[in-house]
Amino acid sequence: MLVTAATALLTCFLATATPLHTAATAGAAIAGRAESVCQDQYGPFFNARSLTPSEAALVADTVRTRAPEHGFGRPVVGLYTPVGAADFGDETYRFRLAYRDGGVDDLDLLRGTRASGLWLGSELADAENIPLGTRGHGGALPPTTGVYRDLRLPAPGPWCSARDMAITNRLVDHIETGAIVFATDRDTFDRAAAHFDRLERAVVGFRMPPPSTLAEAQDRAARARALIADVDADLRARGYADLVHGSVPFQRSIELANRAETNVGLSILPLAILAVLVGCAGAGTLAVQWYQRRHAGIRLLSSRGYGPGALGLLALAELGLPVTLGGMAGILSARVLLPGYGPPGELAPAAFWTAAACGVGALMLALALVAAVVAVRAHREFQLGRAATRGARRRLAAHLPWELATAAVAWAGWLRLAEYGGTSRFGDPLPQVHPLALTYPVAVVLTVGIVVARLTFLVLRFSHRARLWSRPALQLAIRRLAGARAAVVGVLVIAMLAVGTLAVGTGVAEGQRSALANKTGMYVGAESSVDVERTVGTGETALPEGARTGTSLVGRFNSTAGGATVAVVDPETFVDAAWTATSDDTRIRELLKRISEPAGGALPAISTGPSDAAPPTVAGLPPLDVTARLDSFPLLGSEPGFVVSRAALTDEQLTEIPQWTVLSSGPLHELTTAFSDAGLVHPNAESRGDVLDALPFHVVEWTFSFVTLLGIVLAVVAVLILVVAVETRRRQNALAATLLTRMGMRPSALLRSQLAELAAIGGLATVAGLVSGVTVAAVSVRQFDPVRWLAPVPELPDLAGLIATVAGVSTVVVLLTALLAVRSARTAVPAELLRA
Repeated sequence: MLVTAATALLTCFLATATPLHTAATAGAAIAGRAESVCQDQYGPFFNARSLTPSEAALVADTVRTRAPEHGFGRPVVGLYTPVGAADFGDETYRFRLAYRDGGVDDLDLLRGTRASGLWLGSELADAENIPLGTRGHGGALPPTTGVYRDLRLPAPGPWCSARDMAITNRLVDHIETGAIVFATDRDTFDRAAAHFDRLERAVVGFRMPPPSTLAEAQDRAARARALIADVDADLRARGYADLVHGSVPFQRSIELANRAETNVGLSILPLAILAVLVGCAGAGTLAVQWYQRRHAGIRLLSSRGYGPGALGLLALAELGLPVTLGGMAGILSARVLLPGYGPPGELAPAAFWTAAACGVGALMLALALVAAVVAVRAHREFQLGRAATRGARRRLAAHLPWELATAAVAWAGWLRLAEYGGTSRFGDPLPQVHPLALTYPVAVVLTVGIVVARLTFLVLRFSHRARLWSRPALQLAIRRLAGARAAVVGVLVIAMLAVGTLAVGTGVAEGQRSALANKTGMYVGAESSVDVERTVGTGETALPEGARTGTSLVGRFNSTAGGATVAVVDPETFVDAAWTATSDDTRIRELLKRISEPAGGALPAISTGPSDAAPPTVAGLPPLDVTARLDSFPLLGSEPGFVVSRAALTDEQLTEIPQWTVLSSGPLHELTTAFSDAGLVHPNAESRGDVLDALPFHVVEWTFSFVTLLGIVLAVVAVLILVVAVETRRRQNALAATLLTRMGMRPSALLRSQLAELAAIGGLATVAGLVSGVTVAAVSVRQFDPVRWLAPVPELPDLAGLIATVAGVSTVVVLLTALLAVRSARTAVPAELLRA
């Protein structure tokens, strides 16, 4: 009953976990993509350009009227004027007037109050000493009531969608924005914007949290499209066609989340179906064992007129309760344990009920199999008089070349896998992938398992030739293995598949996780980076207070496209700030120290990348002399480049460097805040978490995390089968052990014999599973790289912990099962021996 309940638990757990895992994939993809869309663009977004204030009011009123009909709240209206000129005090300044509903709540007020009026940026107000209360444009503008901290790139979340209107352009000279002056309320904006004929832009969005599930996002997008259609129809009816453009910016994220869910679902579905069928077959096997144990009673009931259907219901009466309880426990445990094995995504309410329906379906199938197996056997034995006639079918199934079928699946998967990642460089975040590509590693492990099992079956078939009676414990273990070849092969295949899938799933998932971290780290060069002015790079302007620890200055001579880049690094601070997870820190320190001491008029350099081309001639620097070579280097990646030491350059040579970058081991917001507070320009801010779309890596990771879960479940199934096999032979083992002890065999020798038998199965399954799984993972982890054009390539992670854990668990299982077998022999009563 316990084994039956455990089998049903595992079967229903997998049947429920598969749709839950898939649904959580969509939720995790939605959550990950939410950061790619501005905060006010999670719903419908309206954008109008070059319109009059009355037209802007019409657009806002139309959206405000129609929004409640589609389940949206009060819209947030943003208005921006063209760049104008006005005097503030004695000088005339170019400025842009801006307003957004509740916008001042998203600004950092430095001085003044929230009274009705205008807020100036701190750069303009402080540089020109403009006092509060100043009324610009000859007194025509409302009074200045506050001074706010100027917004800078990267744009804060609330200003993401209007960053070109709300943030002063400090980079491109020909795109003029002037100082941004915010109006505290709509009336103030209308009065201040009266001398502008037209507004440059009007935007209407909605403040709402990002969707947490795919179903919620799809529903919101559908309502957003309906609202956009109604607004467009109303404006057209009033003669304002094409006045405003409505869009659903989150629609692209919805499409990617839907594709991610489909990719993961299709990839794990064949494995899940196979595992559920194995679980249901286990329930049928337990029904056969119940039939054998109850054979005398079944024969008596059949002689009294009970038909096969009634006998099947009798099996349900005894086994139905443990099957049902185990199945319900499996369904609930799949939901409770989802945060541990599934992607970190929210589930829609309907997702659990869909998954529970799958679990209940597997439960019904297991119950039906229990009743059907008993009924069919009873029908064949008592009504047709043909009992146990499956020997021919078993022999035919044993001789079928199953390994050729699984090998064909593996080969087809490998061919699909060869093109994986080919589209990710051309703007498609999710590479096109065939489900066979993601099942390729498991198909290889299964093929190896079947081949090993077939060889083991042949060896055991000829094991009667073994003559090891000088070691009776080993000889008896071989004979017991030969007497149960079918059971041995079954346990061996499942155990090998469990260990192999566990190694494959862990290796590929961890490999993709580390590949994402290393690729982004090498691309940025550190955890975060910003470009700085030349005066900061040369040391004329000191780094701000918050950017002096954990940072390093790197200069770059960028040659023509496709040429080598020369990087100038500080040997004292570079290794502490840069991303060197894939490099040897000690060697890099030694190389940087070596190239810091020029000799013979040449500048020593480190060559990076695959090319052995001659170093370029850099204006202002001595000829480069390559003294060492590295495959990759932070910030340069694996592209051709050269690294020189800052300590080897003079102050005059440092002034010739055109581009300077600050690498930081801290988060980006701390780095940019330090430069903003100091008033220093810091364009091109990059963070390791934002430079690359992580969704393709996560899709592979989530797929193989389910493969890891499948390996754990199959390992539990293998242990259960092993325990059932030992318990099934309880009487035979007890009788044999009694005879052997009567003949003089010691209990310790009996234990060694059981250990030899079980260790042969467990050891072979562990070794073969680990070798095949680790090998396939090592070959596959690079093929699953969705961004192959960016170095470094994924590598097999350190699996020493996994190997030690698997070996330790296998040893404990073998030892405990051997003790169980010996205990059953030592505790047997005479009546049980007579029945045996």
